Amino acid sequence: MLAKRKGYRIERKVKLDFEKKNWRVLRAGGSLGEADLICIKGGKCILLQIKSTTKNALYYYGYAKKELERFPFYVVVDFGYGKVKILYPKSKINPEDGIELKDFIRRN
Repeated sequence: MLAKRKGYRIERKVKLDFEKKNWRVLRAGGSLGEADLICIKGGKCILLQIKSTTKNALYYYGYAKKELERFPFYVVVDFGYGKVKILYPKSKINPEDGIELKDFIRRN
């Protein structure tokens, strides 16, 4: 139950970060699909899978392509202590992979 609450908090934080930059964000309740969040802005739509870990690496076993139904698909990983990264999916994700979420949102 604790892990489920932590996952929800991280999804909510990412959702709020995108909304602050005028994205419309829809949460896929219960994570029954590939994406946890669907982000829409200015005719652009991106799909996000949200993960967190306190370890030095995250082993990702989910959807592994850069697009889903022709929409960009990203994994967002919260490594703790404000280090939140976004990148295309890959099986092993390290804290130095991808880019900072805040930088990604600012650029898009």
